[in-house]
Amino acid sequence: MKFRTIEISDPRFETLGLRHVTVKSLALNQRADITLYVPRVSFENEAIPIVILLHGVYGSHWAWAWKGGAHLTADRLIVENKIRPMILAMPSDGLWGDGSGYLKHEAKDFESWIVEEVPEIVRQVSSIHADSPVFIGGLSMGGYGALRLGAKYPGQFRGMSGLSSIVDFTDWQPFMEEEISMLPVPEKERNVLYYFLKNRNNLPPFRFDCGTADELIGSNRKLHKALVFENIPHEYKEFPGGHEWPYWEMGLGRSLLFFENILCSHPEVSELRKST
Repeated sequence: MKFRTIEISDPRFETLGLRHVTVKSLALNQRADITLYVPRVSFENEAIPIVILLHGVYGSHWAWAWKGGAHLTADRLIVENKIRPMILAMPSDGLWGDGSGYLKHEAKDFESWIVEEVPEIVRQVSSIHADSPVFIGGLSMGGYGALRLGAKYPGQFRGMSGLSSIVDFTDWQPFMEEEISMLPVPEKERNVLYYFLKNRNNLPPFRFDCGTADELIGSNRKLHKALVFENIPHEYKEFPGGHEWPYWEMGLGRSLLFFENILCSHPEVSELRKST
């Protein structure tokens, strides 16, 4: 995939493993931003896992790093040898209204931006193996995006994790100024359960959790019960906390450990090397 322009932050000024990228997106027909956490280890041409982290409403590409310290969590777990080096890709959702929902709109394809373009950009700017496994996670609206896109495009992701996720389309509206019912998404495809059922035989491992004081706990419990009824394997847990960054900081650690466990169950993934 060829992008007309890719602007990358100067390594001389990068700090704490954070790198910033602005790209002319083909799917959005505009510039879009990604913040990357790149482990400070040598990995050229290796199959370093890519973890795409989706932010919630009102946020942008910097939210996971500068409100949630995502890079610090990943760095700590790598240093403690609890996870292998992973690249965190934290893209903007495209900046439509209060939040794009990571959906296909009439003029802009926010789905393709996340599913197709973001992994390719990471590969191009990080010099990693073309077969590097890709995981996806997110919080709130980003949890909706992670679970929905992971279930809709199961062949693109090795695992997915949702934190305090919007799982019912109608639960998104209270956060929004825009009228989301006008979006060109078929009604049956709006909730994440639709794609879990449609692709039930091809789903990657997935988990989701929610705080017991979160206003979205009811919808998350409902999704969990539906998945249990349908015999769809998954991990669902509840923890103390609300719809807030302290909860998501802890949730990121749980998500990265979950992704590491998937890789440990399939060690051949991490042994890929680019032939020379």
